[in-house]
Amino acid sequence: MSLAVAIQMDPMEGINIETDSTFALALEAERRGHALFHYLPQDLAFRHGRVFARVRPMNVREKKGDHFTFGTAQSIDLATLDIVLMRQDPPFDMAYITATHLLEHLMETTLVVNNPIEVRNAPEKLFVTHFAELMPPTLITSDRQEILAFRKEHGDIVLKPLFGNGGRGVFHVGPGDENLNALLELFTELYREPIVVQRYLPEVRNGDKRIVLVDGTVVGAINRVPAAGEARSNLHVGGKAEKAQLNDHDRLICESIGETLRERGLLFVGIDVIGKWITEINVTSPTGIREIGRFDNISVEAKIWDAIETRHAAMHGEERRK
Repeated sequence: MSLAVAIQMDPMEGINIETDSTFALALEAERRGHALFHYLPQDLAFRHGRVFARVRPMNVREKKGDHFTFGTAQSIDLATLDIVLMRQDPPFDMAYITATHLLEHLMETTLVVNNPIEVRNAPEKLFVTHFAELMPPTLITSDRQEILAFRKEHGDIVLKPLFGNGGRGVFHVGPGDENLNALLELFTELYREPIVVQRYLPEVRNGDKRIVLVDGTVVGAINRVPAAGEARSNLHVGGKAEKAQLNDHDRLICESIGETLRERGLLFVGIDVIGKWITEINVTSPTGIREIGRFDNISVEAKIWDAIETRHAAMHGEERRK
């Protein structure tokens, strides 16, 4: 069954096809005979009660430097399409939130992945607080005295911007580090939101596990190991991807959150686990499926598309065709 699929994402020219999860999803969609359309978030328009986007028909191929072809741009009513993939990278700012409000208008006719209402309600570092028993000791506040008291209690801490991404703005502050006050001043100048403060987990030296769940079910994982002299394991800041094995505790975490993800329509989710603790639940534009595919010889993108097609068929009262 051929579907019309629009992908709301970043510019195609700048992606790395060897690691980009959205590109992998586009390749799999084309293999299945689905028609692809590309547009940027700023191409959205709400007009007379309808949501339009200036889209370009797109073909993709596994050829570095020549990985896509665009057709002629056209303005279309997104409600006439079957699927919209919301896949632009954060930051999770007001522009991102506005896009979720616009896409919400499509939900009676078009399957939006991930569900834009739930994306809006599930910022990575806040959604995880609903599973506090699975988290390391964590403080979210703008109160300097609370932060100082937390540091006194735990000694070794990490500071993060609440709506940051890709490891940007993350600082490890050890017990003897005299820079905490200066960092709090810097955070106050840069951000209006509260700060995330967590107990430092030395297990991160052995890696930060990215686990991917599809419609609430775990499908694979990679381990992201920090570079020498670096406290952050994100691939964007030099972390190295390694093959990972899921242990019983990893599976327990996934079972604890899986039903909630499924009920919320969060079909493609990546969680971050350090040691025995979950630190983030990524629902905006999770990554890692190409690395998992290479290490484990599986197609995570195929599993995601199976879930999308099943959800689309159920939405329209159809049986999914294979």
